[in-house]
Parts: sequence; C-alpha cells; structure tokens
Amino acid sequence: MSKENVLFIVIGLLAGFMIGFFFANSVNQGAMIPTVAGGAAQPAAGLPSGHPAVPNAGGGPVPEVQAAIDKAKQNPTDFDAQMKAAELYYQIQRFDGAAEFLKKASELQPDDYDVIVNLGNAYFEAGKYEDAEKSYIKALTKKADDLGVRTDLGLTFVFRDPPNHDRAIQEFRRVLDADENHIQALQNLTVAYTRKPDKANAVATLARLEQVDPSNNAIPKLREEIEKMGAK
Repeated sequence: MSKENVLFIVIGLLAGFMIGFFFANSVNQGAMIPTVAGGAAQPAAGLPSGHPAVPNAGGGPVPEVQAAIDKAKQNPTDFDAQMKAAELYYQIQRFDGAAEFLKKASELQPDDYDVIVNLGNAYFEAGKYEDAEKSYIKALTKKADDLGVRTDLGLTFVFRDPPNHDRAIQEFRRVLDADENHIQALQNLTVAYTRKPDKANAVATLARLEQVDPSNNAIPKLREEIEKMGAK
C-alpha cells in the first residue's frame, strides 16, 4: 500500500502482548485499501478531509456503502464496482464483506497483484488466517521479494489456532535474510520466540532490534515479557 509511514500496533502477547499486527502490507505500492491501525475506521469516500469516521450505529452499512454494494451486485463483471464495494466495506471494518468483493475482483482480474494482497489483508483482518495465508503465498509467487507481504504471511502462523511458531519464525527469518534491519520482522520474530518459548533467541533478537531502532517504544514491553519467561 502506498503509505509513507509504517504503523506499529501493540496487541496481546501471551497474557496480553503482540507486535506489528497489520503494518507489514503498508510497504506494498499502489494498493487500494488503506492499512487500518488498531482497527480504526477510515473516513468514508466523499467526506471532507479530516472528517471523523462514519459510525455504523444502525448495524447495517452506511448509505454510501450500501449503494456501492448494490452497484457491485448488479454488475458482477464490473471490476471497478467490486473494488469500490470492497474498499468501503473495509473502511467500516466489515472485513468479510470486503473479502467477498475482493474475491470477485480477483476472479475478474486474477493476475492483479494488489487485489491478491488486499484479499489477504481482508481475510487477515477477518481472522481467517488460513485464507490469508493462501492469498499471501499466491502474491509471493508473483513477487517473492515483497518483504511486507512475507512478514504478514509469518503473522498468519502466529495468530491462527493453534499457532505454528516454527513456520512464523521461518518466514520472519527469510525477511531478515533479505534485510537484516527490517524492524517489523525483528519485532515479530522476538514475539514468536517469546511465545515458542525460546528465551535465548528472543533475547538475541531483541538485542538486534535495540541496536537497529533503540527508540522503539515496544522494546520495554518486549523486555518485560522475556523476563517473565524465567529460565526457559
């Protein structure tokens, strides 16, 4: 996604902490759907810049979203209509709906890289990590050097139930093989080692993160969680 700043989001690890939820795909260029930080909704299209996000108080889509959905359903071969409906569904955090229309868009243009990645993003945010994994792997067959997508692929193995920490570690390490200073991968690798648990590697990876990004505000919490591991 074409966002200037990478977003870091702190969520649960073990008793309540995990790093780097959805920031990874912010490095993808030209994608349509904005990364959502901490689940915050983005302003709906057509509203003035800076306008607060539109609440979904009635339990259904806001009128603009409903209109886009209706248009997409009435024109199932209209790629742009499917993308617009997906974008607006994503903005009101209806990720299953976004995935539905992105899947249709992908059927219309199966080689569109951004659609594949965005479909993975929507599945990820909907908690469908196995489906997200499939989309990210498909994207990586087209662009193996997309480190943001590979980082998110690793996260699908951390978040699923049951988690597969070894596979997550493998993906994060592949990112670091390509870019040894990749901050998101260092953060997530530290988390994966902490959850595995593998204290020695968690400590070593945190030390690398401290060297690369000493002002990173996640470091104190990561250190605290490692200390809780005792002699593991």
